[in-house]
Amino acid sequence: MNDAPLLPTDPDVRVSVEVQYLAAHSQPGRHAFAYVITIENHSDQTWQLLTRHWQIMDAGGRETVVDGDGVVGQQPHLAPGAVYVYDSFVTVQDTPGMMQGHYGLRDAWGAAGKAIIPPFVLEVPGTRVLN
Repeated sequence: MNDAPLLPTDPDVRVSVEVQYLAAHSQPGRHAFAYVITIENHSDQTWQLLTRHWQIMDAGGRETVVDGDGVVGQQPHLAPGAVYVYDSFVTVQDTPGMMQGHYGLRDAWGAAGKAIIPPFVLEVPGTRVLN
């Protein structure tokens, strides 16, 4: 019998993000963004989303790391083919900013998994500078 700990697997759980600048809730030094996360289970197993890990960076070099349980107060189960969508917001001092991270998952047998949240940019529309 093998008593080695279960290593994280890389399930086929895909994450996509849509970002919107919230001008009405922003001011110099505090830029607000809403984002919508779509999580799609393309694997043949059910996965539960247990934790989240975010790295948030702004143009001034400030980094914030956020770790916590679930998302928006939930730890959803994603059956094969399931899609889970939620929205949230973030503020950064200087733009452009960037966010990325991962979700910690667990399958029905207790195996750990990770779903990568691809990096996405937090920028004020119309402020892109080309060099």
